[in-house]
Amino acid sequence: MTCHTRREHLAGAAAFALGLAAPALRAQTAAPPAWPSKPLRIVVSVAPGGTSDTIARLISKPLSDALGQPVVVENRPGANGNIGAAYVAQSTDEHTLQMCDVGALAISPLLYKSMGYQFEDLQGVSMLAYSPHLLVVHPSVPVKNLAELVAYSKDHPINVALPGTGSPNHLATVQLAQATGIRWQHVPYKGGAQALADTVAGNTQALLNGMLATLPMVKAGQLKVLGVSRPTRSPLLPEVPTLAEQGAQGFESGTWQGITAAARMSRPVVERLNAELVRIVRSPEIRARLTEAGTEASTMTPAETTQFIRRERERWARVIKEAGSIEGTA
Repeated sequence: MTCHTRREHLAGAAAFALGLAAPALRAQTAAPPAWPSKPLRIVVSVAPGGTSDTIARLISKPLSDALGQPVVVENRPGANGNIGAAYVAQSTDEHTLQMCDVGALAISPLLYKSMGYQFEDLQGVSMLAYSPHLLVVHPSVPVKNLAELVAYSKDHPINVALPGTGSPNHLATVQLAQATGIRWQHVPYKGGAQALADTVAGNTQALLNGMLATLPMVKAGQLKVLGVSRPTRSPLLPEVPTLAEQGAQGFESGTWQGITAAARMSRPVVERLNAELVRIVRSPEIRARLTEAGTEASTMTPAETTQFIRRERERWARVIKEAGSIEGTA
């Protein structure tokens, strides 16, 4: 064999080897073919019945259908979502997700000396929905609007229920007091469902809570709505003025629901999950059910979700700085 022929033979062999290797190289950048290989778990960091829990259960069936594996919703409430977040951050497989109020993830690093995890231990998968807060009171409270509630609070004790110490609802009540001078005593709970139930029962007099969980109680006459925290009035409650309209200039708050996962979860799996979740939330059926409940579909890429949480942290840091301290934090 001549040198020329030998070189051609070696070049052809190398090209053949590279051709065999190419699929393997591509496979390294694609989602693992066996994923998901077992049931997925969505950890909800609050008690059952709240907005995050409701949305987790709404998406679990279509996500299971899309992935070909059962999707189980598991509640792990406590410490403003830190218990559930720490559990997900420490998970070692690629089948555990967290459905959370994104605000809680942004606020916890500002309030807790120890969370059981670091912010960098989690990554965003997708934002899913936004539910504006409703300011509601028990029907026994003799007020019709925000101004009357502020005046009433000067001479009458008002207990405002908090769906978790350090939650977005908590800081929103602080911010609303900063804007209006309202006086109320904070009563913390482990989740929105408990706070809502106690306000319906009259054990607490006021609540600032996500529309999805609160609107049914308003429609049933069990709670009286005074204002909505959207920049503009809600199409579902067009007769109810915004809190900004009533003197709380620039006030806006709400519950942002999103999915996060451990930072070690591989990029192909995160991208697959994001694509499926965005498709599900944007589907006509799910979007309609969210809209009927007062929640707006709001999706983002994984990178956008992570950046949004960072911006929320900066926003609430300003509220905490102005307040000086937030009662009940650890």
